Amino acid sequence: MNVVVREPAVPAWQRPTEGENRWQGALAIALITGVQLAEPERLALRPHWLLPALELAMLAFLLLINPTRINRESAPLRAVSLGLAGVISLANAWSLVLLIHGLVTGTEGRTAGPLLFAGAAIWGANIVVFALWYWEFDRGGPVARAHAHQPNPDFLFPQMQTPDLVSGEWEPAFFDYLYVSYTNATAFSPTDTMPMSRWAKLLMLMQSAISLVTVGLVVARAVNILR
Repeated sequence: MNVVVREPAVPAWQRPTEGENRWQGALAIALITGVQLAEPERLALRPHWLLPALELAMLAFLLLINPTRINRESAPLRAVSLGLAGVISLANAWSLVLLIHGLVTGTEGRTAGPLLFAGAAIWGANIVVFALWYWEFDRGGPVARAHAHQPNPDFLFPQMQTPDLVSGEWEPAFFDYLYVSYTNATAFSPTDTMPMSRWAKLLMLMQSAISLVTVGLVVARAVNILR
């Protein structure tokens, strides 16, 4: 009697796929742009509308050229995608620096409500910013992951360690990186997803430090005002 031995199926994250949908990342970028526009003008790079408008223009370009699946290998598209993440990072970093400077010098935080809103907006935007960088760099970015160019992950997700418990079609998408970013910002450390490469560890370290400083200063000042 011949016994047929079937080789285990290769998980989607280890083989070429059609790529992830763009809508998750596009929606997050649109939301963060709205948050930046809602922030006080004194905490934004002037003119207030400049960087959000640039972000929307770059997002529109990406949607026009590659609207559905992120699987098109193109150096210009990669440059625009990284540039978009850079512009969003610049806008949020500028707001954070101005907020911290204002809290230290006493020019910010005279009333608790607006302070908490500004702090929450910057803190939340920072989560999306780091999620974008994790998403853009893990295994070379979403296009490189779709083509399975790099087999070794920079972020080790639980689904990679327990393939028998998840669908063979699972592969990390933007929301997974957003979750990693959120848990790192709230726990100030990795939770269920471990950074494997040095750059991933450095980015998570930076995010934890920024989150800790932001929450610490804003909450401390708000509590002081409420008293």
